[in-house]
Amino acid sequence: MTNAYLGVDIGSISTKGVIIDDNNNILASSYLWTKGNPVDAVKEVLCELKSKVNNVKIIGVGTTGSARKLIGTMLGANIIKNEITAHAVGTMSIYPNIRTIIEIGGQDSKIILIRNGIVIDYAMNTLCAAGTGAFLSSQAKRLDVDVEEFGSIALTSSNPTPIAARCTVFAESDLVHKAQMGHAKNDIIAGLCKSVALNYLNNVAKGKKIEKPIIFQGGVSKNIGVVKAFENILNTKIITDPNGHLMGALGVAILSKSGKNINFSFDITESKFNTNSVYCGKCPNNCEIICVRKDNTLIDSWGNRCERGYDKVINIKK
Repeated sequence: MTNAYLGVDIGSISTKGVIIDDNNNILASSYLWTKGNPVDAVKEVLCELKSKVNNVKIIGVGTTGSARKLIGTMLGANIIKNEITAHAVGTMSIYPNIRTIIEIGGQDSKIILIRNGIVIDYAMNTLCAAGTGAFLSSQAKRLDVDVEEFGSIALTSSNPTPIAARCTVFAESDLVHKAQMGHAKNDIIAGLCKSVALNYLNNVAKGKKIEKPIIFQGGVSKNIGVVKAFENILNTKIITDPNGHLMGALGVAILSKSGKNINFSFDITESKFNTNSVYCGKCPNNCEIICVRKDNTLIDSWGNRCERGYDKVINIKK
């Protein structure tokens, strides 16, 4: 029986999972859409991972991403970490000399600056979907093109159409206007790819010193049109990795190795999990307390600012 470690990265658009060995080799991986239900998405990921491994014993579980607390409770994780730490650790396990991480996902994006193996600065954009995977997907539908084809189509253009992409609403209006003016579809698509890169650099990376080597991660890194746009603007080669979308899951799996060993079972997929919120009401704060239940048994809660909220949850449990 081989000791192994599970890492799960739960985002708003996609859920990623990996199982690694003691040497950080990826034994199995899974990438599925979250579909607004992180609990069911994680169950699907676990089922797929289980089908890809044999004779392994999971002794460490880590979670990261927007639903890391909920899923960490569900899985009995021994480590729960933010995306910045998870992505940095995962990336440096493969690229120890990396200096800048560009990450653009479905609905958010981030930049991580690393010096001598330490994160020295970072920034995230979660206020607007402009310049993210969701933005590109919506424009692909408008243009009646599969988003997976965006990159290859963009590379056929020699004259990208300028698209104002600092706001999704303005970008869509500008795109329609340019199409009505007669701009070729491949030029518009190339312009969208370039606008994503410019939007990122002018907002998320504003004021940051981007140094080489640079790696581009997240679902948008699969779009070769956006990769090329970054390379043209920054005038340097951008590293991409086939497992770039898994770096958060890989990083938190590695981090779980430093926690106390646990005895994880894939049978967790057979359990029923649900959450609900209660309001304390014992002071003006009126804290919203999130309660997580496994098979109708309360297993965790959070959100209370003081013991009075905790007391209310205990009463519910009873």
